[in-house]
Amino acid sequence: MCQRIERMKVVIMAGGKGTRISSVASDIPKPMIKVEGIPVLEREIECLKNQGFDDIILTVSHLGNIIMDYFGDGSGSSPTTGRPFGVHIEYYFEKEPLGNAGALFKIKDKLTSDFLLLNADAMFDVDFNRFVAFHRKHGGLVTLFTHPNSHPYDSGLIIANKNGSVEKWLAKEDERPQYYRNRVNAGLHVINPEVLELVGINADSVGKIGVDGKPVKVDLDRQLLKPLAGTGKMFCYDSPEYVKDMGTPERYYSVCKDCEEGRISAKNLKNKQKAIFLDRDGTINKYVGFLRNIDDFELIDGVAEAIRKINESGYLAVVVTNQPVVARGEVSFEELEEIHNKMETLLGKEGVFLDDVFFCPHHPDKGYPEENPAYKIPCECRKPKTGMIEKAAERFNIDLKESWMIGDTTMDIQTGVNAGMRTALVLTGEAGKDKKYDVKPDLVCENLLDAVEIAGEGGDDDALLAAGEDLEKRRSLR
Repeated sequence: MCQRIERMKVVIMAGGKGTRISSVASDIPKPMIKVEGIPVLEREIECLKNQGFDDIILTVSHLGNIIMDYFGDGSGSSPTTGRPFGVHIEYYFEKEPLGNAGALFKIKDKLTSDFLLLNADAMFDVDFNRFVAFHRKHGGLVTLFTHPNSHPYDSGLIIANKNGSVEKWLAKEDERPQYYRNRVNAGLHVINPEVLELVGINADSVGKIGVDGKPVKVDLDRQLLKPLAGTGKMFCYDSPEYVKDMGTPERYYSVCKDCEEGRISAKNLKNKQKAIFLDRDGTINKYVGFLRNIDDFELIDGVAEAIRKINESGYLAVVVTNQPVVARGEVSFEELEEIHNKMETLLGKEGVFLDDVFFCPHHPDKGYPEENPAYKIPCECRKPKTGMIEKAAERFNIDLKESWMIGDTTMDIQTGVNAGMRTALVLTGEAGKDKKYDVKPDLVCENLLDAVEIAGEGGDDDALLAAGEDLEKRRSLR
């Protein structure tokens, strides 16, 4: 359990006109748009208060008086719910737009230690204490809350090393590599105020007329955070928890649907999660034996749609794959990473994502010409052992009894059984012909899409049987 962080200040950027979402509500500030009858900003404040973060500064501008009148100093009660806000609120009112980070320089005397910086137009429900604990453990000046999303192709990308240190920050306008990990800044940050001094911006100049004849503004990403990439002072905290901006009507209505169906709060890592663990070769990509060449990686038909259903179901989509090609010296770690980047890029172009990828580089048998002795060892992560699954379960608070293992080999099925999960064998790839283990899966399905359609139903054996019968009907109509 994470230690509760006391009295950390929270800065919520609640300005902006919300031009793209004006068709939903044009007469109120964007953070006051209601989701299930409650303003999104109120939902944010409630989430923070419940976790001990009750010292809040709101930066407001467009129609900011509506926000100020609604919340006051935080000591009153909600006009919508009647519940006490139970927080302390201060305001900074931008008379002229200062950019999305300019207000930080106007209130920096109030920021004397690490603070949370959040956007007011996002729906979220995350374990902030876990987030802050990660920040303090790594000792950086900034920690970004990062996650995969359904549109990485038009989002800024964060590239980090295995320790989570941010090496590159690729904005939308930056050239990006051919293949990349789906890791996006979610707009939640822990920041040390020292950052405001490092960037060399004169606080007095912000908002005043600059040499170009326009007011000086400050861009959070491009001027404050991106320059820290590669310095070892900025880290990313990867989490599958719910964070979604409401910048467009489409995303707003998607958030409303998620809220109605209970998906938002369920994704908080304080709650037990469900996962569908996926084998890689023969389950996600076409089986070619040991995959050594990135050009041989090709998604199986229907896989993107299957993962879309996982993304929409509330389950996490987690890959666990044995990659003995590393131990055999046939593929380097860098080459394997690029293969996985290709997998995430191809899926991202289809609007779907994996929550994480775990791999085992070991292989116990020696005698290969180019083998790497350091990885020619017995281990606890190579399937059918459960090390990768246990690591994922710890990272994401996964209830394995409510989770699934799906793969194309008896080894995958044995892994699921060893971990106490339900299992599904797909008839792609090796289709169970490896015969390494005498084990019976809960389901045998033609492909990943069929398996996910049944597994996503959850429930007991009767429910699975009913789902299987329904699937047969749907197949006949395809």
